[in-house]
Amino acid sequence: MNFSNLILQLFQGLGNTVLLFVLTLAFSLPLGLIVTFGRMNKWAPFHKLKDHSANKFANALSNLKPIQLIFRFFISILRGTPLMLQIIVVFFGPYYAFGMKLAASYRVIAVVLAFSINYAAYFAEIFRSGIESIPVGQYEAAQVLGYNKKQTFFKIILPQMVKRVLPPVTNEVITLVKDTSLAFVITYTEMFTIAKQVAAAQTTIVPLFVAGLFYFIFNAIVAWGMERLERSMAYYN
Repeated sequence: MNFSNLILQLFQGLGNTVLLFVLTLAFSLPLGLIVTFGRMNKWAPFHKLKDHSANKFANALSNLKPIQLIFRFFISILRGTPLMLQIIVVFFGPYYAFGMKLAASYRVIAVVLAFSINYAAYFAEIFRSGIESIPVGQYEAAQVLGYNKKQTFFKIILPQMVKRVLPPVTNEVITLVKDTSLAFVITYTEMFTIAKQVAAAQTTIVPLFVAGLFYFIFNAIVAWGMERLERSMAYYN
């Protein structure tokens, strides 16, 4: 087995793995925040205040129970079914449901879409717990300072929420690195798919161990970057 040729092939697959990783984070993080807003009444803590100008708007949002139930159902489905099944549904669904003939480029779109909506569901619950952990005193202080709802959330609540959710988000990001190998189910040529092809062709498991080493290094870099980010936000230290 030509080891240098193996490394070159795995690096080609690594490019697709990194692309899937980056695109998934780029889409799932903001989508997760949107799902959080649908999953909970974002302005619910304002109900705890004795006097606020947003009372009517907050009451209106609190009555949107059907929307909240839809988002809760969305989250439960995505968290309760295998990611591999979701990839298959997103890829083959348009054909079997609507008879659509999809271009070869849809393979990349399908895998990014499946990963993004799956991780958005997990991020949404992490974000929700972070928002709900903020003491009501923060809202009261913002009210005293004359902040409106939007200013309170984006200037007071969101920065604190981001700091609190970084550890669980880091865990999900590390899991994402390893989950990219599930893209093989629709023959997306990421690194582990190439490693399995080479291993089958040469009847050796060495490519799989080399790919595992690549994943370990990739995860180590991600963990180091997230740790640096956590330290940069440890402002009270």
